[in-house]
Amino acid sequence: MDDTRVKPPPGRVRRGRWAGRLVVLAVRAGAAAGVAYWWQQERAAPEAARPGRFTGAGPMSVAVAPVERGELPLAFSALGTVTPLATVTVKTQINGQLTQIAFQEGQRVAKGDFLAQIDPRPYQNALDQAEGQLLRDQALLRNAETDLARYRRLFAQDSIAKQQLDTTENLVRQFQGTVRTDEAMVSNARLNLAYCRIVAPIAGRVGLRLVDQGNYVQTGESGGLVVITQTQPITVIFTLPEDSLPPVLRRLREGATLQAIALDRRAARPIATGVLTTVDNQIDPATGTVKLRAQFPNEDEGLFPNQFVNIRLLVDLRRDAVIVPTNAIQRGAPGTYVYVLNPDQTVSVR
Repeated sequence: MDDTRVKPPPGRVRRGRWAGRLVVLAVRAGAAAGVAYWWQQERAAPEAARPGRFTGAGPMSVAVAPVERGELPLAFSALGTVTPLATVTVKTQINGQLTQIAFQEGQRVAKGDFLAQIDPRPYQNALDQAEGQLLRDQALLRNAETDLARYRRLFAQDSIAKQQLDTTENLVRQFQGTVRTDEAMVSNARLNLAYCRIVAPIAGRVGLRLVDQGNYVQTGESGGLVVITQTQPITVIFTLPEDSLPPVLRRLREGATLQAIALDRRAARPIATGVLTTVDNQIDPATGTVKLRAQFPNEDEGLFPNQFVNIRLLVDLRRDAVIVPTNAIQRGAPGTYVYVLNPDQTVSVR
C-alpha cells in the first residue's frame, strides 16, 4: 500500500496561516479600540455622575443649629399600666331574692348610692321576733330585780334565810345575761335588714351587671352583683432600672414633688399629668427594676384601668446647661459626639 500522503499546494498553506493571524490581529485591535473608547468616555463624563461611594467631593447640603444654654430637664421614660386606687366587687351579705336593681351599667356613683334591693320581709319578721323576745326577758328581769330589793330588806330584818337572797341575786344575773343576748339578736336582725338595701361602698364607675333582677343571691357566690372601679383619681404603676433609682430617691428626700406625664403608646401625645406618690420597698432581683406609682386626677377620664401608657418622670431641672438638638448627637466607638461647623465651612468632630 502506498504510504505517500497527499500534501496541499504551498500557496494554500500560506493563505491559511495569514488568515489565522488576521483573526487574532482583528480581535486585538477591536479590544484596544474598546478600551480607548471607554477611557475617552470616562474622561468626558462629569465626576458628579458617578454613583455610590465614588461620588465626587462636591458640596453637600447640611442643616445646622446653634448651641444654646438653657434649662435641661432630667427625665426617665418607662412603660406603665393604669391601675385604679380601688376596685370593689359588690356582693350580697345576706341570702334572698333580688327584687330591684337601681343602677345603670357604666354610670358614675358616689359612696352610699343605692344599687340594689333584696326582699326584706323575712328579715323584718326576724327583727320583730327578736324585739318581742327582748321585751319579754326585760320584764322578767325587772320582776327579779324587784324581788331582790324586797329580799334584801327582809334579810336585813333577819326575816328570810341567806340562801333565798342568794338565789334571787343569781336569778337577776341570769335575766341580765338573757337580756344582753336578746339585745345582740335584735341588733343582728336590724343589721340583716339593713343589708337588704345594697349601696355603693366607694365612689367610681359601675361596670357591667353580673346578676339580673329576680335571681336568688347568696353570700357564698363568687361573682357578685357588679364591679365598681375608682377612676378619679387613678394611678399608673411603672418600673425603672435600679441605676435610675438614686436620683429619684434623692429628690424625694429633699421634699420635691416629681411630675409624671402619661403619654400614649407611641409616646407622641400626652394624656394626663400627675405626680409621683410611691416607690416600692424592694428591687425585683429577676429584672433589676423597682416599681413606682404615680397618681393622676383623671378628671376627663383619659386614663382607663389596665391601659398601657408611656410615663415620662421629670426628676430634675438643670439650669444653664448646654443644649443641642437630639438628632445632632451621634454615637460611635468613642461614645457620643457631634459635628461642629468651622469658620472655613468645614466640620470637625467634637
